[in-house]
Amino acid sequence: MTSEEFVAAIAALCSRDLPAEQGTTDVVGMGGPGYFMAESAGGDGPCAGDGCQRAETAAQFMEERDDIARLLTLLWGVGEHLGTQTIRLRPAMYDEVIPEPWLSFSQRVDDMYLWEVKERRRWVAVGIADRDEADEVKLLAVVTDIDPP
Repeated sequence: MTSEEFVAAIAALCSRDLPAEQGTTDVVGMGGPGYFMAESAGGDGPCAGDGCQRAETAAQFMEERDDIARLLTLLWGVGEHLGTQTIRLRPAMYDEVIPEPWLSFSQRVDDMYLWEVKERRRWVAVGIADRDEADEVKLLAVVTDIDPP
């Protein structure tokens, strides 16, 4: 999927009614109560290749993520670039409950670009899912009406 196709998928998800239940979508990825989570095709497969190849793949996905962020900025203005470590740590440190999709998104990505799409009452986040070395490196996007923690 090209950057333009991924942005089109995000925009399509942003204009849809959000699901009430967990399941897959006909656009790309899956959804849950109040959110969609879209994934690009992965790179290198689970556990495939050496660490250097994985790092190269992650770098390629970073370039694509930045291209997607540039295209989304043309649609919705400048987004924020945020780390996700504090979201991952808050449940253990403060007994805080982090709502989905933010909990699983933060467990898969180290940082994200985030936009508030006010006219649609949505939040859109894009990141690179590369934290789990047993899984493929992927681009990951969230479309939700659930405020980020």
